Amino acid sequence: MNIFQDTVNLLNKLGKESNIKPEVLDFISQPELLTDVSFPVKMDNGKIRIFKGYRSRYSTILGPAKGGIRFHQDVNVHEVNSLGLWMMVKNSLVGLPYGGGKGGVIVDTRTVSAAELERISRGYVRAIFDSIGEKTDIPAPDLGTNPLIMTWMTDEYNTINRIKSPGTFTGKPVALGGSLFRTEATGFGAATITKLLSEKIGKTPASTSVAVQGLGNVGYFLTKFLAESGYKVKAISDVDGAIYAENGLDIPAIYKALAGAKKGTSVKDIYNVSAGAKIISNEELLELNVDVLLPAAIENVITTKNASKIKAKYIVEAANGPVQPEANPILETAGIVVLPDVLVNAGGVVVSYFEWLQNLSYYYWEEAEVKEKLTKIMTKAFNGVWDIHTNNKVSCRSAAYNISLSRIEASLKAKFTEFN
Repeated sequence: MNIFQDTVNLLNKLGKESNIKPEVLDFISQPELLTDVSFPVKMDNGKIRIFKGYRSRYSTILGPAKGGIRFHQDVNVHEVNSLGLWMMVKNSLVGLPYGGGKGGVIVDTRTVSAAELERISRGYVRAIFDSIGEKTDIPAPDLGTNPLIMTWMTDEYNTINRIKSPGTFTGKPVALGGSLFRTEATGFGAATITKLLSEKIGKTPASTSVAVQGLGNVGYFLTKFLAESGYKVKAISDVDGAIYAENGLDIPAIYKALAGAKKGTSVKDIYNVSAGAKIISNEELLELNVDVLLPAAIENVITTKNASKIKAKYIVEAANGPVQPEANPILETAGIVVLPDVLVNAGGVVVSYFEWLQNLSYYYWEEAEVKEKLTKIMTKAFNGVWDIHTNNKVSCRSAAYNISLSRIEASLKAKFTEFN
């Protein structure tokens, strides 16, 4: 399966629905620059191992490319280009002055030591050095990477460049120029979208039942903020399974138990700290009768096989691509409204943008200011999507792409006579 071709097919389909010029769609259906690298790393046993990596500077139409770097054994060129395209759409949708980018290294991080991981991180930066920069292409953490890896990468870039360029990477530790609230931002943004949705459909948090699949960084903070806002969280899950309570789970008690448990403890292991909780499967969680289903784990969890079994009235895509493209018509026929990932999980890149601004100005904001500005941007983006969805009677995904691609088309028309 070529995930990039699937992404391009979706882009073309939604672009045509929004009357975007074919030549514009042709232009943005391929990356502006793809860097394909191999670099040597000395391993702890003294042997040299060659690693393969990529950096897709997918688009700089609206500004510098922006997108994460993932370390994973399944990284490939199609995935990197696909994610770069998604970042282009996402950044445009929420009004950031960024294009899209993505990168990765083929490595199973579970099989390398911390010292080897540092050498891989620095080696990758040396290999892609000419492709990145705080005014050209700005990487961030993604799957398999974290603030520590961004620290190594920033240090290596500065060493080569002989100039301090803290804005070349975002997602850094706060002590080294990172932004306050960056860790919580994606989950907070998704919770904000959920609250805005509740307001639009005339429900209070207390009268809105939700189920969250996934307790990684996004799912953890999403669930935390929803519970604090008074939502009835009926189910949560991690990779080992899910727990459910008809009257709502005691999220603070569950999180306290997880924090005090040994490493590797699953929610199934501590389910009994919440009254009325029982163990279910991840598959059962997706099919619960709740108002809002929030897949926050991996892609393609809602497919043509289970889409007809979904009982939630609304799906809020906190993960990237949790709904298989072929499943969308089934959900639409059932009257299920899907708020797309390019909107829902944009909180992370918004605060990365804030980090970049702070790095360029060397002026740093308090957490309250970050949250206020993030909420404002997410609210404006949601309202734009919702208005087109309701006024034009189109899916929220179509509405989101309409806004994003229209901005990109307008920029191309302003820059090049060929697109007029």
